[in-house]
Amino acid sequence: MRIFLSVLATLLLAASVAGCNPPARQFRGTDISAVDWGGDFELTAHTGQRARLSDYRGKVVVLFFGYTHCPDICAPTLNRLAQVMQRLGPEAGRVQVVFVSVDPAHDTPAQLAGFVPKFHPGFVGLTGTEAEIATVTRDYKVAFQAEPKPGATQPVIAHFGGMMVKDASGKLRVMLKNDAPIDDIVHDVRVLLAARS
Repeated sequence: MRIFLSVLATLLLAASVAGCNPPARQFRGTDISAVDWGGDFELTAHTGQRARLSDYRGKVVVLFFGYTHCPDICAPTLNRLAQVMQRLGPEAGRVQVVFVSVDPAHDTPAQLAGFVPKFHPGFVGLTGTEAEIATVTRDYKVAFQAEPKPGATQPVIAHFGGMMVKDASGKLRVMLKNDAPIDDIVHDVRVLLAARS
């Protein structure tokens, strides 16, 4: 929760530079359209192929950072996103959910392949080297930290659990909490779909 609040504070500060008279609120999540970070990157997909985020240009992209052994946030969030895709119906074909691992030491492409597509066959899981993940998370202001747990074979990783949504042009537009109501996620995705960026 501390990590989410620190990232949220950063995003709200960045969004405030848009001006004293912002336009009427269109998103139910936090509008982060004013930020100038969060660019393209290349990682390894759960298929084993290299993939760039720009490969999904033309679609609304929902980015979620997590890891496959996450005990409490990741699976429920991916399940919510699967419900969002179901609610979108035919529009879901213009949306891409991308799960980026913050545990590259454990989350190999094979590990991701046994996890991410279980929630929805269209979801993409991405991983990379520790250096690659460090670069991507730094560029997206995503905080995470391994916290060793006595008796556990793997550390628990405290991480930013929100979702960032890009419009079809690849611009970051909105951030939603991992437990945002499904109606709110659907609403904000549809706002971006209607924009036809």
